[in-house]
Amino acid sequence: MAREAGEAAAPGTAGGKDRRAAAPARRAARRAASGPAAEHLPVARIAVDVPLAHLDRPFDYLVPERLADSAVPGCRVRVRFSGQLTSGYLLERVAASEHEGRLAYLERVVSPEPVLRPDIAALAREVADRYAGTMADVLRLAIPPRHAGAETPSAPAAAGPAAAASPAAAADRVAAAGQAAAAGQAAAAGPAMGQRAPGGRGEPPPGPDPGPWARYPAGKAFLAALAAGRSPRAVWSALPGPHWPGEIARAAAAARAAGRGTLIVVPDARDLGLVDRALTGVLGPDRHVCLSAGLGPAERYRRWLAVARGEVRVVAGTRAAMFAPVRDLGLVVIWDDGDDLHAEPRAPYPHAREVLALRAHRAGAGALIGGFARTAEATQLVASGWAAAITATRPAIRGCAPQIRATGGDSELARDEAARSARLPSLALRTARAGLAHGPVLVQVPRRGYVTAVACENCRARARCRTCGGPLALAAGAGPPRCGWCGHADPDWRCQACGDPRVRAVVTGAGRTAEELAHAFPGTRVVMSGGASVVGTVPMAPALVVATPGAEPRADGGYAAAVLLDAWVLLGRPSLRAAEEALRRWLNAAALVRPAAAGGAVAVVAEAGLPAVQALIRWDPVTHAEREMAERQALRFPPAVKMAALSGSDTSVAELLAAAALPPEAEVLGPILLDGDAGGALPEGRQGPDRASGPGGAGESDGDPEHDNAGHDTVRMLVRVPRSGATALAAALRAAQAARSARKAPGPVRVQFDPVELI
Repeated sequence: MAREAGEAAAPGTAGGKDRRAAAPARRAARRAASGPAAEHLPVARIAVDVPLAHLDRPFDYLVPERLADSAVPGCRVRVRFSGQLTSGYLLERVAASEHEGRLAYLERVVSPEPVLRPDIAALAREVADRYAGTMADVLRLAIPPRHAGAETPSAPAAAGPAAAASPAAAADRVAAAGQAAAAGQAAAAGPAMGQRAPGGRGEPPPGPDPGPWARYPAGKAFLAALAAGRSPRAVWSALPGPHWPGEIARAAAAARAAGRGTLIVVPDARDLGLVDRALTGVLGPDRHVCLSAGLGPAERYRRWLAVARGEVRVVAGTRAAMFAPVRDLGLVVIWDDGDDLHAEPRAPYPHAREVLALRAHRAGAGALIGGFARTAEATQLVASGWAAAITATRPAIRGCAPQIRATGGDSELARDEAARSARLPSLALRTARAGLAHGPVLVQVPRRGYVTAVACENCRARARCRTCGGPLALAAGAGPPRCGWCGHADPDWRCQACGDPRVRAVVTGAGRTAEELAHAFPGTRVVMSGGASVVGTVPMAPALVVATPGAEPRADGGYAAAVLLDAWVLLGRPSLRAAEEALRRWLNAAALVRPAAAGGAVAVVAEAGLPAVQALIRWDPVTHAEREMAERQALRFPPAVKMAALSGSDTSVAELLAAAALPPEAEVLGPILLDGDAGGALPEGRQGPDRASGPGGAGESDGDPEHDNAGHDTVRMLVRVPRSGATALAAALRAAQAARSARKAPGPVRVQFDPVELI
């Protein structure tokens, strides 16, 4: 608990003894300035914004009478902590403290706006415990920075002098705030399973027409359950085509028909724009808000406050919106949960899918985990019985999907002997040429840039930088090879094996691909989308659209054809999720193509017999995900087990493991030498237009080496336990981190549970 003795000067500073001697006088002066403590509920429990693991607990402070009216549960405050003014959140007001010493006073109330609801505080605590982090780190992600101007229009009128001086009036206000917070917590818990939620203001609107949900055998039943106030949970394999934003909007309308709120999380700003338009079309204008990093701090905070105050109960946003304080939460939705943008890159590194599943469980809300592909984690939820599967019938899939062929099939190999080795086999060229006769053609290239890897023309040895050993690459236009790691240009490069100065392309990027296609199809317009130049839409006119995964524009009426190049780049990545991620990217691109009945065709440059390619040709992500899940169960990899990755210097990681009381069933793997990245980097080729965190927290890194130590880690060790031991493992690692933090052990250690890039 907070006590005034915490203001002593730090050891070793100049004049430390004098300041420590003067500390009692300063504390006495501050106590006199603060005045008497509040008569009603004088003790405030504060979540102090300190990310140190050994200080991750509430602290008690006295509430001065002058702040008794404004110090309400959930408000932002400033307190003196270890001699410094520190921000925090008031969790609750109580009559007495368990601390036997003297308590310090609250310095001031930053704003009486209750921005931290009890249910969100409990969620933040549970997320921190599950990911072996601190509540302060989670609250930074959950609550956006304050913008005073956004609070003014809806702020309550200031109390007059008589009201401020009346202890009874102050007590009534604090009690009312506590009752409102409790009511908000109960409302956020939602109705019990199978019970209908109250309609709120007036009669609840009628449930929506199922629309495209009628294409799924379980679609109507899912919407009916939401409209009746029940809480169905489903993993949804969406049919290809442009209908998924409207299907999400109809699910939100069904939950709204029962008087309950909806929270929708999508990967990036382009998907958010599609959902925004669909919600407006289904719910009507001004019935929802979108939270994204591109709004600016004032507008983002204003919209977030509208959600917190219960003015709007349908919210859509990017990653950080997973903590949005939606009232009467009845449905959580995540689209394309395999996208790496859903993984938070800051401590404690929660994943949006896991947080939304936890919110659905805590609030008794429904859940919808959707996408064209399916992850192993979603398959685990179905296998455990937590969620049901919503899939379409095979005839429905065949009616919506384009015709998909692989260049490495037997028929193509018999027709074109170079189909296995050529980068643009005849099937790819024929598909593009036929598609251009009817509209735009999409060409997906896994890598951006021009030529991202080169080799010796004579002996085929990879060209490496003579300074750091990194891969050499070529930029567009004439220029010497340049290192992709350190940026050093080497105009005099010669092969170390044979001495030949000539180089040949090994990995071709989107820029070089666009040049090759322009030569192969003279007179055809070529559009590039990726990196900093992402195109939103393209017209129906014939054009070749070269895009990196995640940056594919939408075509009016759908693409006439698509060509998926360099499948070996995606399938050959050193990642546990290489096949799953490759299939996800291919399905997302193929879903933009017209159905086969309308002439839509897709050519994938890959061997036809590979499991991921077969799943693409049959449009069968479910079977592929089940196969992936079975393999991970056999190998004991997530999500079949729970795994924590510990990254840092070899000494720090060994020290943390030695201090942790690991569960008996824990298995330690490693160490693995790292090449300067702790696994937080996103796979190359994903060029979404909105990589910021979105509405919940600051979009930038907090600068703390404990959280942003990428580039400083040298080793990684993995700790594996059965899923039943996840809580014990997180508690053990959290306690060990607290012990290291308390003794100020050098060398931070990053702890991540089930990171996206595990190997």
